[in-house]
Amino acid sequence: MFNLPCFNENKVKFRKSDEKSHIRILHASPDAPAVDIYINDNLIYKGLSYKSFTEYMPLISMVYNIKVFPTGKKDVPLINKFFFIPPNSIYTIAATNFLKNIALFPILDKKLDNKNPNKAYVRFVHLSPNASKLDFYMNGKKIFNSIGYKNITNYSAVDPKNYTLNLKISNTENTILTSPNANLKADKYYTVYAVGLANGKPSLQVLIPLDGNSYIR
Repeated sequence: MFNLPCFNENKVKFRKSDEKSHIRILHASPDAPAVDIYINDNLIYKGLSYKSFTEYMPLISMVYNIKVFPTGKKDVPLINKFFFIPPNSIYTIAATNFLKNIALFPILDKKLDNKNPNKAYVRFVHLSPNASKLDFYMNGKKIFNSIGYKNITNYSAVDPKNYTLNLKISNTENTILTSPNANLKADKYYTVYAVGLANGKPSLQVLIPLDGNSYIR
C-alpha cells in the first residue's frame, strides 16, 4: 500500500509538479520482516516485504526523518535516520544488512550528460551482506570487476537485448549466480541489485528494476 498524505508542513512535503526530487525505498535486508515506512512520522508505505520497492515519491529538497518499523508496530523503530534530499535528484534508499545491523543506504539514480539513446545503461550494486567481492558478467563478458558489499558501479552502455547475467567470486571462475532473460531496452537505465545470502536462505538473487532516471524528468 502506497499512501500519499495531504500536505502538512510538519509531515512529508510533496513537490510541486515542476520540481523533480524523488525517492523510493527498497527492502533488501534478508532476515528482516515486512516493514512500515514513515517519513516525518507520516505513514508512507505499509507492509513492504523483502525484495520489494515502493514507487518513487516526489519530495521537496530538505532534511527528512525516515523511520522503519515491523509491520503493524510502532514502539521501537528498526531504523531511525535523517536524510537530506538534494534538489533535482532521484534516489533509491535501500534497507540493508542483517536485521541486527539494519541500516538505510542511499543510491543516487544519476542521469548521464551524454547518453546514447540507442544504448541501454546498466550498473551493479552489491547488497548481499555475506557475499565476498563479486565480478559481474553479461553474456559471458565481464562488465564490472571486484565489487564489494555496498559498492555502486557507474552505468555502463550496452546493446539493448536479452542478457544472461552471471555473478562470480572476484577473480575466479566460481559462478555463484546465473540469471537468464534480462531484457534491457534502449534509452533506459537499469540497476542490478544483488540481494540475499551467498550461503544460506534466502538465497542470492538479482533484482533488475527500471531506474527512475529513465522516465522522471
